[in-house]
Amino acid sequence: MQRKWFQYWFNSPYYHILYQQRNHAEAEFFIDKLTHFLNPPTGSKMLDIACGKGRHSIYLNKKGFDVTGIDLSEQSIKYAKQFENNKLHFLVHDMRKLFYINYFDVALNLFTSFGYFETEKDHVNALKTFRKCLKADGVLIIDYFNTEKIIRNLNSCEVKSLDGINFNITKSVVDGKIIKKINFEDQQKVYNFEERVQAFSVDDFNRMLTKAGLVIQKSFGSYALEDFNLPESDRLILICKKA
Repeated sequence: MQRKWFQYWFNSPYYHILYQQRNHAEAEFFIDKLTHFLNPPTGSKMLDIACGKGRHSIYLNKKGFDVTGIDLSEQSIKYAKQFENNKLHFLVHDMRKLFYINYFDVALNLFTSFGYFETEKDHVNALKTFRKCLKADGVLIIDYFNTEKIIRNLNSCEVKSLDGINFNITKSVVDGKIIKKINFEDQQKVYNFEERVQAFSVDDFNRMLTKAGLVIQKSFGSYALEDFNLPESDRLILICKKA
């Protein structure tokens, strides 16, 4: 089976160079807000889906929760494993494939770590897997970008210079996907990567979540958990439960 763009790009060292400036303070602020809103008991079991190098997982664990982080990137999980303890574990795993059943109190899919697949069926199957891993009263949190605002303010071309590499980035919307092409040269070799994320709307999520047996209970539009505002919000944060 042909490998997909995310299997190449997320496992590349250049992915981590380009996104090295991700804001840990912002991530911790968001987790503080979420845990205050949800008020889960200490020791609650949490699943961080597409955890990357584990920044959200590690902080959740510091706050007293039993956390499992999963990600398709072997390199990210290898890095995250140095932080493991008896209440913090990391595994290489595809979010579309069944994991523990009726086990977690909270499942989190943060920082637009969804929308990567080609078909709606694949996305619904992933959501069904998220649902199955939750206890009967468990909560799923999906943190996506606000597609409407992203498309309206799309910066078609930019250059980011990091660690001596000039990343040439172009963005476009094609066939319902936001496509980011990343081209650069390093050590006299040319590299071309891309990110392809579905431009899902609130209605799209409502439809897919319904198919997966989930219902949206609350939506927020920022990491401060401000109410979602379609034209203005930066994020689309969905708090979901089993239907």
